[in-house]
Parts: sequence; structure tokens; C-alpha cells
Amino acid sequence: MMEFNRVQFLQNKTILVTGATGFLAKVFVEKILRVQPNVRKLYLVVRASDNEAAMKRLRAEVFEKDLFKVLRENIGEENLNTLLSEKVVPVAGDISTDNFGVKDSNLRERMQKEIDIVVNVAATTNFDERYDIGLGINTFGALNVLNFAKKCVKAQLLLHVSTAYVCGEKSGLLSERPFAMEEIRNDDGHQLDINFEMELMKRKLKELHEQDCSDEDITLSMKELGMERAKLYGWPNTYVFTKSMGEMLIGNHRESLPLVIIRPTMITSTHSEPFPGWIEGLRTVDSVIVAYGKGVLKCFLVDVNSVCDMIPVDMVANAMITATATHAGGSGVHMVYHVGSSHQNPVTFGEIHEISVRYFTKNPLRSRSGSPIAVSKVRLISNMALFSLYMTLRFRLPLQLLKLIDIIYPWRSGDKYGDKNRKINMVMRLVELYEPYVLFKGIFEDRNTKSLCASQKEDETKNSKGSMFDFDPKGINWGDYLTSVHIPGLITHVLKK
Repeated sequence: MMEFNRVQFLQNKTILVTGATGFLAKVFVEKILRVQPNVRKLYLVVRASDNEAAMKRLRAEVFEKDLFKVLRENIGEENLNTLLSEKVVPVAGDISTDNFGVKDSNLRERMQKEIDIVVNVAATTNFDERYDIGLGINTFGALNVLNFAKKCVKAQLLLHVSTAYVCGEKSGLLSERPFAMEEIRNDDGHQLDINFEMELMKRKLKELHEQDCSDEDITLSMKELGMERAKLYGWPNTYVFTKSMGEMLIGNHRESLPLVIIRPTMITSTHSEPFPGWIEGLRTVDSVIVAYGKGVLKCFLVDVNSVCDMIPVDMVANAMITATATHAGGSGVHMVYHVGSSHQNPVTFGEIHEISVRYFTKNPLRSRSGSPIAVSKVRLISNMALFSLYMTLRFRLPLQLLKLIDIIYPWRSGDKYGDKNRKINMVMRLVELYEPYVLFKGIFEDRNTKSLCASQKEDETKNSKGSMFDFDPKGINWGDYLTSVHIPGLITHVLKK
């Protein structure tokens, strides 16, 4: 691989980023502005009624966040505002439509004339998303981004952010390689046809409208269809199924455009940049950690020996920048990078549980009355049959799980502890959604990522820049990270305590 100085590479580059208000995208944008203010332009695509509304949304949801406090302190509020006004171009758009739905032909032509790099981070990450929405954003939305990138006359690369869990429920060592669509077949031997999936979804949606179904019934039917189609072809949920089909489409239609696919595992709080512990919302395993700290988690479905593959968000952003600098303009590039920790530095769910017990025993959360919340070890159940049996035998316990459900999946207003049976059913539905991940038996090979990391380290050593773009998972001490960085970050930035 060619060696680049990543900071110099970013200079005078014009970069388009979709899904710019998302957790990973804003960390990516912050890093670029902090290390290379001489980037030429950042076109940031967000859902909004117009470009003015898009800028208001970017300011409220991105630039005014604590994430930008280091940059703000380094250059001052006035200079930051100047930097943003000069470098950031808000684009009100939607990747589920052609050309992102940008109606301003002048803006569209300017983008297609200026853009060097296209970075697609936009996605819907709900496991049981409506099939129409999942297909629109994760599958055909990815194709729309590719088609727009191919219209950009200077485009050197499409960097597409996927997820490592597009692998489905496979076990063992999972390789870094693109999907071959022709390999995907259901149990009857029928090959996956993505266009047929779209037509099937449209027919179902039309039927529901013709039957004058309520919005609630349409949503439920679309969710059920997505899960049904995913499981038919070997995926556990609509999210990873639609993301995998998105990868297939852009891989098949990329033509000569260099393509890099980043597949992160479970993304967690920042490890070190711009400061340790920044996070937004409860992400993956965080819901369980917080529920445990609040004293409402008494039992949980998990294999204590399964590896919980986590990776800090700043390391994912660093890998994205390094891969972009390495492959931009490359001929025939179609690379996949697993960005995770399970292969080189694994931590198990059992170890995370032990670390959480020690942390909250020593640093208990406080109840509303101010008294410390006592915690004890959780009953960890290793398979679904035993968990269901436990729920049946201990029918009085679900109240604790009902409190957990309000943390993970806030209930509708006015029904916080309403219909008990409905809530128990929701608990079981959530357990079923998370089952493939808490019992996951795969390890993500990261040979490509390891090679990319080694190249980055060699380059930085030669240029005496230090570890400016670190994404080596071997450098993470999970005990220190969880107790000194991640859990305190959750308490500060999510629980606001």
C-alpha cells in the first residue's frame, strides 16, 4: 500500500458526508476539522426542509455538542464559527431518493464538480426496522450514494460504512471479503434477488393501503415482512439484511470507482480523541450496563464466554481517514475492513459483567432520593429455552425487566407501567432481537485492517507525528477503558450526572 501523510492528504480535499448528524459521522467530521482546518469543503447531508434548516440542525445536533469543545477551546468560538461558515456546506437531502432529492441544480452541479471523496455513513440501525424504510435507506440508499459519487467528475473514492454483523449468525473466523450476491440462497435454493425484494415490499405496502389499514398496522406489517425476509435468507434481523444487500448493490455497480467498505463492530465511546469517554445515547451493550447500574437488571440472556466485540468510535473514524488516504484514486479497489477487537484483543461478556459489578459496587449510582443504589451479580442465562423457562417460573420478576424495557425502549406516554402482559411480550421481543449478538460465536478476521494499521504507524513514525490516527485494538486495556472512560462517559453524557 502507498504511504500517505493523512493530514496532508486531507488538505484541499472536498468531502461529502451523508448521515452527518449520526454518532460516528460527527466524530469523523470533528477529527477532520481539528487536524486539518485547510480541508477545502465538507458537504454534509442531513434530513431537513431546506439548506437553512439543515445548517440549524447541524449546529444544534453536531457543532454545539461537547464533542467540539476541544476544537472550540483551541481556536476560540469566533474562529470556530468562521471555520464552519467557510468550510461546511449544509445539504438538505435524503439518500433514499435520486441525487439525495437536491432540487437546487446549481448546488447539485457544484457538488458534482468539486467533490473528491464520498463518505456514506447514513443508515437506519433499528434491528426490526420497517422493510420499506430499511430497503430505502440501507439498501437502495447506498446505491443512490454510489450513483451520485459516479457523477462527481473528481471522485477518487466511495467510502461506505457498513457493519461487521452483515455476516449474519455465522460462527468461527469471519473473513474480510465482499459479498458475492450469487452465493446467497434460501433453504429452497432460490437465489436472492434484491429487485424482487423491493417489488415484494411495494406490493405488500400497496395491499395494506388498499385495505385502508391504520398507520400502526402498516408499521407492524412492514416490520414483520422485513424480519421474515431476513430470516428466510439467513440473517437475524432487517437491519443487517438490508445493510448486506446495500453492500451487494454497490459492489456490483461500482464500475471503475474505488470502493472501500468499513465494517465496524459495536461502536462505543471515544478512547482518547478529542477527549476520552464522549458518547451519545445508549449503544448496544450500554443499555444493559446502565440498567445494571440502576439496579433493575436481575437476569439476562447471554453466554459469558462469547466475545463482545467493541471498538471506540474515534478509532473507527481514524480507520476511515486512513483507508481513504490509502486507497483514494486507486485502480480497481474494492476493499473491506473489519474494525473491531475480537481477533486481536477480545473481551467476553462475562468479563464485562465482572468489571461492571466492581465499578458500580465501588461507584454506585444514586436514586432520586439520593441514596446509593445497591447492585448484585446478575443471573446470566446462556440459552433462550432456559431464559423463557426462567421467565415463566419467576413470573413476579418481570417488573424488574419492565423497568429495564423503559430504559432500552421507552414506552408510549401515559403507559409507562401499563399493560403488564404487553410489556412482558416486549421484553421477550427485545431478548429475541438481541439474542444473535449476546450468544454470537464469530470472531472477525482483521488482516486487512491490521495491515492498514501497520502502514499508518510506519508512516507516522517516519514523519514524527506520533499516534494521530490510532485504531490498533491491542492498545485498549478493557478494564481501564470500561471503568475509567466508558462507564463514566455514559454517566456524564447519557445519564447527565
